[in-house]
Amino acid sequence: MDQEASYYIWGIDNSPYGPVELSMLAEWIREGRVLRDTWVFERSADKWGKASQFPELKASFQGAPASSPDLTAGLLRRIKILGNLSDVQLARLSDFMEAQDCPVNAIVFRQGELGDGMFLVLGGELRARTMNGEMELILGTFRTGDFFGDMALFDNGPRSADVVANIDSSLIKISSANFYRLIREAPALATPFLQAAARTLSFRIRADNKRLQQVSEQFATSRLV
Repeated sequence: MDQEASYYIWGIDNSPYGPVELSMLAEWIREGRVLRDTWVFERSADKWGKASQFPELKASFQGAPASSPDLTAGLLRRIKILGNLSDVQLARLSDFMEAQDCPVNAIVFRQGELGDGMFLVLGGELRARTMNGEMELILGTFRTGDFFGDMALFDNGPRSADVVANIDSSLIKISSANFYRLIREAPALATPFLQAAARTLSFRIRADNKRLQQVSEQFATSRLV
């Protein structure tokens, strides 16, 4: 096997991809398919590490923005609900998006604030939480490819929780104003986007209902003991 074909990339679907040559990996970095915090496995060293930590890859990141990257089709494919859109559709959709950096411990929004858009996670990890005095209750975790804050697109209502960055993260925001502009200007693109988001929301609701049923059954059983 080619000596250069010695890298694997950990994808957003929690599966490794490869082996690939160094030249191909560098091209993926330029296309935005591999970011600084993407996990890469080097076979010769038998180790995993963040892409930006490999000396041979640092040159590929030179000149590439650490935040607010160009929203290329390759980069947007990291978002699960956008995976079935064509390159042309993704290029058009990027016109309605805003990229933003979110350093570790930064608060994206606070519980009770009026929502003004949804967020897609390009890279990093964030948590949803509520506070009871000094006690933090973690409601969920968002990683690369996930989205959150979506209900604000429809009602601009108060946020139900804080969202905080666990590590340095890269986000895309679709504001309510841009969402309704998308519906007006590109309804054929808005439809598959909404369908994909709705499928994920349906899955979340079913999972929450199942957990609630399990808790109710456990509570009922404990009362009988």
